[in-house]
Amino acid sequence: MRKLLFRKWIFTCLVSASIVSCAHVHNGEYGGYAYDGRFDVDYASRLPQQVDTNGKKLVLVDPNVHAWGAYAADGHLVRAGIATAGGAVCPPDADESDCRTGIGTFHVSSMQGEGCYSKIYPRPHGGGLMPYCMFFHNGQALHGAPDEIVVAANISHGCVRMRIPDAEWMQNNFVQVGTTVKVVPYEE
Repeated sequence: MRKLLFRKWIFTCLVSASIVSCAHVHNGEYGGYAYDGRFDVDYASRLPQQVDTNGKKLVLVDPNVHAWGAYAADGHLVRAGIATAGGAVCPPDADESDCRTGIGTFHVSSMQGEGCYSKIYPRPHGGGLMPYCMFFHNGQALHGAPDEIVVAANISHGCVRMRIPDAEWMQNNFVQVGTTVKVVPYEE
């Protein structure tokens, strides 16, 4: 079973990597990174333009459309972007067999700035960069990540990866400890 899960994870990573590398060949360089157009997508159009927020700010994560949205207290969508959520198949260095991001309604419990890093991943010593992390559920966080690993796929260990400028904006302009984070259920 573990081998099958590993093979599925490798396949997902290879598909994601080929999207980036193929884009490099066809679209050239942009700021030193392969530019593939995935950040030009209108992620706001993938989300509801208004939701019931109970009069409080809300961050909505939809792993089915690979998007996050920041909603003002009046329920209007303020900003949106690409989100890489946790996958049904874990990366090989995970102890679990299912790494999907927790579904439900949570609240940001703690935040750290640009120096945030994982104390667990990559195994065995941790050290993975998680700039502008905002923890919300069982060690899972919204956080920035290098553009190369922010893809429209669910392949993380469970955190929600965002582009670093988006995570910085969210932490400096929108989220505070206590802000609601709602993760939509995965479609099977």
